Amino acid sequence: MNLAAPSSNYVQLVGREIHYMDWGPRDGEVIVAWHGLARTGRDMDELAQHFAERGFRVLCPDTIGRGLSQWSPVPDDEYQLSFYARIADAFCEALNLDRLHWVGTSMGGAIGMVCASGLAQARMKQRIRSLVINDTAPEVAASAIERIRSYAGSPPAFDSVLELEAFFRTVYKPYGWLSDAQWRRLTETSTRRLPDGRVTPHYDPAMVRQFIVHPDDYLIWNHYDAIETPVLCLRGVDSDLVRRETIVEMHGRGPGARGSLQVIEVPGCGHAPALNVPGHLEPIEAFIRAAAS
Repeated sequence: MNLAAPSSNYVQLVGREIHYMDWGPRDGEVIVAWHGLARTGRDMDELAQHFAERGFRVLCPDTIGRGLSQWSPVPDDEYQLSFYARIADAFCEALNLDRLHWVGTSMGGAIGMVCASGLAQARMKQRIRSLVINDTAPEVAASAIERIRSYAGSPPAFDSVLELEAFFRTVYKPYGWLSDAQWRRLTETSTRRLPDGRVTPHYDPAMVRQFIVHPDDYLIWNHYDAIETPVLCLRGVDSDLVRRETIVEMHGRGPGARGSLQVIEVPGCGHAPALNVPGHLEPIEAFIRAAAS
């Protein structure tokens, strides 16, 4: 396949400018790939390339307050799952997406559950044909949330990009194996320079106020229970965010009770698998192809 280069795009959604990458043929089966809390859509490059080469169109947004998307002027109102779901719905409207598969890492998976339930945005329930949630669940460990808050709420600043890369290699070690080139790209696509010339991660630190203003935002069993589409849950075997007892409960209710939940433990990873190697991508491809058939 003679694959066109991915394009970088901007769109106004719910009064905010949102950036996204667009991979693969424009007439391909659509995958929306949504990143984690303090990350950007460029984390999905390997997944997007994998599926684009197989004829899928893959759309990778930057959440408001992350990457190249606009920062919220009212963070307490907009940095929460319900507003992210509004953006997702508006994104689908703007791009005329009436059928898609959703792959979400951590926060991106939580947004996917909120959307797929239809409780927040009814149209999204009809659009989402399959849902992959990467190391997240309808209830997550409070200790892990506190760990994430501790590094994301006060992002460090460094004199050089290489120092920032060393920080990323430490804090994101649970992602599993990344090549040197992938670590470099992760760093360069999530770096912003401060007025004093130092560099820091490319997101709005106010986004962690979600956990202060909306402390139960990630307790979403009501959304999970309402999901009728097939769900694949990837859990890093060493994850501190998704507890095994939560996986057991997921099997007994919602998609699990209806027999449409699959769970795969991913070796060599904690929170969250980077979705960058065949062992991560092949089960996702099998799941999406089964749902698309």
